[in-house]
Formats: sequence, structure tokens, C-alpha cells
Amino acid sequence: MAAKLKKGDKVVVLAGKDKGKQGEITQVLPKDGKAVVDGVNIALRHTRQSQNSQGGRIPKNMPIDLSNLALLDKNGKATRVGFREEDGKKVRFAKTTGDAI
Repeated sequence: MAAKLKKGDKVVVLAGKDKGKQGEITQVLPKDGKAVVDGVNIALRHTRQSQNSQGGRIPKNMPIDLSNLALLDKNGKATRVGFREEDGKKVRFAKTTGDAI
């Protein structure tokens, strides 16, 4: 099945502690059905000091479920993603505006 959300997409969080926050997808984990979004679902990881990095409490972006994310259209609103064929190619489009992504 084709991916509705891909790396580099601007998304908004629909549910959870970060509801309403917006960010860009930096990594998609299709096997787990999750994605890592910049600035969303941040956890503090306690790391030991090493030669090349300072130790302490380091914030880390954790994966969030794809079902809790929605793509942002050109108007900045959450939209669902559909697929259609244009010039013999399968393209994604925003359901709210009908524009190809």
C-alpha cells in the first residue's frame, strides 16, 4: 500500500499530549506504523558523558503513531490524503483542496 505520509511532509498532531502541534516528518517507520516528527513527542534521555558529547538530560524526538497525524494543506488546515492518477502516475492529493501534494 502506498504511504499517505512521507518524510518531509508538514503535519499536525490530532491526539495525545502534543495535540495541535505542527512539525515536519524527519523519519517514517512503516513496519511499526509510526513517524518521528520534529518538535513533537519529546522525551528526556539521560546519557552518560563521552569523549565527543556532553552527558546529562538530552531531549529526543520519539516516534508517534501515524493515525495521530494529519497532513497540512496549503491553507494550513489538517486534511486527509487521497490517491489519483495523473499522466499515468499515481499522485497524492489533499482531500480538502483537491491539490496534488
